[in-house]
Amino acid sequence: MAAHIQTQQSRLGVRAGSSIAVNDQRLAGVLLFTLAAQFMTVIMLAASIAPDYDFSGAAISDLGVIRETALLFNVSLVVVGLLNISGGYLLWRTHRRPWLLTFYALAGLGAIGAGVVSLNSSDLHSIFALVAFLFFNLEAIATAPMLRSPMKLVSVISGLIGIAFVGLMIAGDSGNSSAFGTIGHGGTERMIVYPVMLWLLAYGGYLMGGGRRATASDQP
Repeated sequence: MAAHIQTQQSRLGVRAGSSIAVNDQRLAGVLLFTLAAQFMTVIMLAASIAPDYDFSGAAISDLGVIRETALLFNVSLVVVGLLNISGGYLLWRTHRRPWLLTFYALAGLGAIGAGVVSLNSSDLHSIFALVAFLFFNLEAIATAPMLRSPMKLVSVISGLIGIAFVGLMIAGDSGNSSAFGTIGHGGTERMIVYPVMLWLLAYGGYLMGGGRRATASDQP
């Protein structure tokens, strides 16, 4: 009788743990989807509001120093960072992979730093922005092994595209402006940001739909 009760309690504990993990993942999906949706909306709106904004020649972060758009853009960046760290933490509660949480945290901190330190106030802005550019795309690649196809493939491709354009941006900013090609600095930055933001939209929806349910076998 005692053994039967223990077995029932064990089963209830497993079910409760599984339910919590699924809820964490769905909430993480909401946060990551919201992150990408609000940021892409803000940068499109801000670019249309900013007087004489040059999509090709200007950096995305120029929206953070133009009077009409500075507050909107910088607050949005801070929100991006906070949501990414929060989403990464909720996912960590189910997969318990500290190194993956580190990617989410560094990407988030880079975004927060870029929002707090504007482009025209300190060289630290460029460092924060580079950290965000790099780790958001590494985050996509590092998350891929936990996903089912085709979401796994989407994660890898979006991350690789972003990292490739990070390399082009570094080359262009180092004096080789021809690396930007016809899309210019602004287009190059958008090719770093847009694919991974679209990935976050897709990944957020995937998690909200219960695309990957955590089980005991998911633990390292």
